[in-house]
Amino acid sequence: MGLYRQDGTRITKAAFPAAALDDPPVRVTEDVYISEPYGRGDGQPEGSKRFLLYQGGTIVKRSAVDRLFTAATITGITPAKGPAAGGTTVTIRGTNLDGVSTVSIGGNVGTDLHVRSASELTVKTPPGEAGTMAIDLADDSGTVSKANGFTYEAPAGG
Repeated sequence: MGLYRQDGTRITKAAFPAAALDDPPVRVTEDVYISEPYGRGDGQPEGSKRFLLYQGGTIVKRSAVDRLFTAATITGITPAKGPAAGGTTVTIRGTNLDGVSTVSIGGNVGTDLHVRSASELTVKTPPGEAGTMAIDLADDSGTVSKANGFTYEAPAGG
């Protein structure tokens, strides 16, 4: 699920268009749309539709806004190993991945991050030390980790 402005740009949790009134309620300052996939039902949506979720001026509780930014989960990593030199394109599958802004492997930030859908993203591994490393995904809800998510292989003969 993603939240978007009318022009199609994505809304992050930090940039949610709302102004605090009292502690829990906030006033939505511009129209906010929700995106939902549609298509053949084969897990690969043909696209997405946007629906108006909140009209500008609507007052909602802050907790309702916070619930819209669900933490990512990791269900699969392919391939699960690659060279310590880095550069392996890894596909991560899970849920709520459309808000992921950074992928780290063993504490080092990956490059060439592409969020393909709410259930899949790709990233190139950074260089690392030989061994099994955690994969960390940073999104609007914080950081989600998968212990032993990727193994860096030692160079041959090393």
